[in-house]
Amino acid sequence: MQTSNLLETAIDEETFSRLSSLPQGTMVKSRPQSDSGKDIPEFAYMQESLNELGYPMSLDSVAKMFKQILKEKKINYDFSLSVLNKNRIIKKLGRTKHSIFNINTKQIPIKEDYSYTLEATIINPHVLFFQKMGILLLSTTILIVFVLYSIIYQIRIISRINKISQIREDFSYAMVHDMKTPLSSILSALNFLQGGRLDNKPEMKEKFFNIAKDEADHLLTLTNKILTISKLENNKLEMNCEIVMLESLLVKLSEKFKAKSPKPVTFKFDLKAESIYADAEYIEEVFCNMIDNSIKYSKDSVDIKISSSENSKYSIIKIYDNGLGMNEDDQLKIFNKYERAYAGRKKKTYASGFGLGLNFVQQVIEAHKGKIIVNSVEGEFTEFIIYLPLILKEL
Repeated sequence: MQTSNLLETAIDEETFSRLSSLPQGTMVKSRPQSDSGKDIPEFAYMQESLNELGYPMSLDSVAKMFKQILKEKKINYDFSLSVLNKNRIIKKLGRTKHSIFNINTKQIPIKEDYSYTLEATIINPHVLFFQKMGILLLSTTILIVFVLYSIIYQIRIISRINKISQIREDFSYAMVHDMKTPLSSILSALNFLQGGRLDNKPEMKEKFFNIAKDEADHLLTLTNKILTISKLENNKLEMNCEIVMLESLLVKLSEKFKAKSPKPVTFKFDLKAESIYADAEYIEEVFCNMIDNSIKYSKDSVDIKISSSENSKYSIIKIYDNGLGMNEDDQLKIFNKYERAYAGRKKKTYASGFGLGLNFVQQVIEAHKGKIIVNSVEGEFTEFIIYLPLILKEL
């Protein structure tokens, strides 16, 4: 629109320059009173008279004036001028380089009936285009980036929601499945005990009683573990720390797991640090989880090595087994709630359980202001290293 107005100004100046060259008193046609409302420039009415008087329009003069006006407006680009007769170019000044950025002015009438018009083409004014459109382009780019980011963020949220939903579904299934087995065992044992069929068989009666008791303890332990994790996450659980003797604790646990394990288990202890400073109840549950994992993620037999040492800040406990091991992906996620490593990479099946054990371990260790890390090679070994501060005055 601006270049059209500038072209009209150039034509107007060129027309009046010719008028000033006419002899004094020369009559030139002007806009009639009947056309006062029409959007036709004054110079369009004068062209016919000027042509008859021998003063036709000079396209070169219009070009010079147009160039000067553009320069004053700091629009320093090449252009071409075209005279059109009913949209057909009959005369042209300057070359036109075809470009999507070329700007054509509107057709300016140089005859009152619009039979002849003049049009300018600004050639490839890309810098001007970007200068004029810079703010719009910048804001559009920012808007596009924001929209793309929002779409990606929404996709990530939806993906995360789907993953959480799948985890919840898997957890619910695993919980129902794993609770069903001990409950069935308890009910079966109670039916035998209640029916009186074992009254004359005290050894069998004791066996069924122990089965019911062990399965009930298993369910209670699981329930307590879920409640403990919830309390730890909400900072509502306090650690009652004391000096805990490692040898007596680990020997007791090793005997317990040897007795109930369905596969051969051997324990080796190398306790250079005899004690740790921890909550006795929860640290025992931590070791139980670690040993249970070593047995669960093992081959036909498992060797478990537990060592302890100290540095200037920490008691360091290492629990090593020659089990199935883990790949790097599993090592990154095993401490997450509800995550379970593959029980056998080739079989692509998950180990039994709810994926709460190692999350519980991590939560308890962190509640002691300690840390836990894992080193493992798939098919060879797994080693967990626990760091517990030597002395904690406040937890």
